[in-house]
This record gives sequence, structure tokens and C-alpha cells, in this order.
Amino acid sequence: MSGAQTGRRRSRAVRFDAYGDLDVLYVAEVDVPAPAEGEVVVRMRAASVNPGEIAIRSGALADVFPATFPSGEGSDLAGVVSEVGPGVTEFAAGDEVLGWSDRRASHADDIVVPAAQLIRKPREMSWEAAGALYVVGCTAYAAVRAVGAGAGDTVAVSAAAGGVGTVTTQLLRLKGATVLGIGSAASGDYLGSLGATPVTYGDGLEDRLRAAAPDGVDAFIDLFGPEYVELAVALGVPPERIDTIISRDAAQKYGAKTEGSIDATSTEVLAELAGLVASGRLTIPIAATYPLERVKDAYEDLARRHTRGKIVLVP
Repeated sequence: MSGAQTGRRRSRAVRFDAYGDLDVLYVAEVDVPAPAEGEVVVRMRAASVNPGEIAIRSGALADVFPATFPSGEGSDLAGVVSEVGPGVTEFAAGDEVLGWSDRRASHADDIVVPAAQLIRKPREMSWEAAGALYVVGCTAYAAVRAVGAGAGDTVAVSAAAGGVGTVTTQLLRLKGATVLGIGSAASGDYLGSLGATPVTYGDGLEDRLRAAAPDGVDAFIDLFGPEYVELAVALGVPPERIDTIISRDAAQKYGAKTEGSIDATSTEVLAELAGLVASGRLTIPIAATYPLERVKDAYEDLARRHTRGKIVLVP
């Protein structure tokens, strides 16, 4: 039924009806559902795009995160509450919020989401940063916690200049750790601005890491691929202080950890991260913004894997 038949407002939402490349994405006009018990409707202001969404849409993660077609996209969200459902007392229409969607539905003009998955957006925080915080923030938080990083530790981070790497590096520095940020030669100045010691990837990386940390590497966070888990082991890092968000097979082989965003997903963690951003102690760099109708361009930009910071849809 149409919005006129249901009495509900119509809205735009990104959809795909089959697994595939960018060409399966389209923007549909849909009814905005009425919020159920404990839910609110959020009028979206910002939602970032993430590499995991590419893997889900392509079908690469179908065994773990199967899609039900037509499928939506997007986990990060920030916007303004427009309607509250029965039993919701903590939010009201007009409240500015940020949070996450378990239904992969935030790439839209409007989203229905449980109130328990939202926090109030700090006034000092930009919409773009708020809409980009959940995935990178909780992933980085989980990884830093998993390796037990603290003052005096030397921690190597692969893909340190990426979205998750940028936040991971900053959280490690806030804990007093020395960070060896592995990235391209072109990312050296950027990593230095985050407080990391830049180390260029490629042939001879192990020697460069040993030279940068003559007393040894205490922990390793892998945000790129299995070769870095193997490198961490070669450097003598204890398996319990290696965390990878990518390489489950390598982690199982060597006894490393695989803690990521799901392990740190909570409103308490999100509120802590948002507070750090609001206070200026944590930065969420925004590489580019795109309107909702240019969602394919946003993912094409992301797929180049050379952006520093987050790419955000702004409906």
C-alpha cells in the first residue's frame, strides 16, 4: 500500500534486491513505518558508509550476515527524533540523537530504531562526526581493550590511516601507548598528526618495525589482513595481545583475538566515545560527504581504500 493508503509519510531509502556490485543499489520511495513499543522514528541527518557493508551487499558475508530482500544498508546513524512509540520516555520529538541500526537501514531519510540503541548527540559534535561514530568507534574501542593497551606499551596498528585506524591510534594515545602506525608513505604526515610513529608498509616492514621499537612491540592491532597477524607473531607479540578485525582464520591458527564492533556495542561505550569527540580529545575526520541519491559514488570512493577519514551520506 502507498503512503496515501496507510496514512504514513513517504520517504527515501537505499535498497538492493540481490547480491552484487554497485549496480544493484537503488534509492526507493517507501512508507515510514509507525514506531512499535520501545521504538522511535529518526529523521536522518548523517550516516557513514563502511567496508563491511560492501562485503554484505556483495554476498561475501552471506553465511554470517544473510540479507533478506529487498535489503537496506547502513548501521551508523545520527538525526532528529520525529516520532516516539509506546513506552518511550527517554526521548521526545525534536531530540538530537546518534546510535546504530541492527536492521541495516540507516541509509535513508528516516529510520525506525529501538530507543535503547540511541544516545543524545552532544551539541558540540557535528552531524557528520555523529553519523560516523558507531562502527569505527566501537570497533576501535574493542580492539584497544582486547590487547590491554596502556601507558608504556608499544602497539603496532596496520591500516592505521583508515577510518578505524584513525580512531584506534587516537584511543591508544589517550591511554599513553606509543603507536607504530603502519600505512603508505603518503600517509606519514597524517599519522604523525595523530601522534603515531609512521612506519611504511611493504617489503622490509618487519625490520622497520624492529628499528622503530628496539625494546620490542607489546601488542598488535590488525585492521587489514592475515599477513599482519603472521607479522605480529614473528615480532614475538603474545597471541593474547594480538587482535584482528579481519582475519579470523589467521587468528584461530595463532590464538589471536578477533574482537570488533559487536564486542563493544553499547550505549555506554558510545556515550564515552561521543564525550571524547565533544571535548575535542577524539577526532572523527570526514573525508567526503554525499547526498543520499549519490550512494553509489560514496561506495565507489570508499572502495579505493585511500581515504583518510569517513565518507558520510547526508540525506
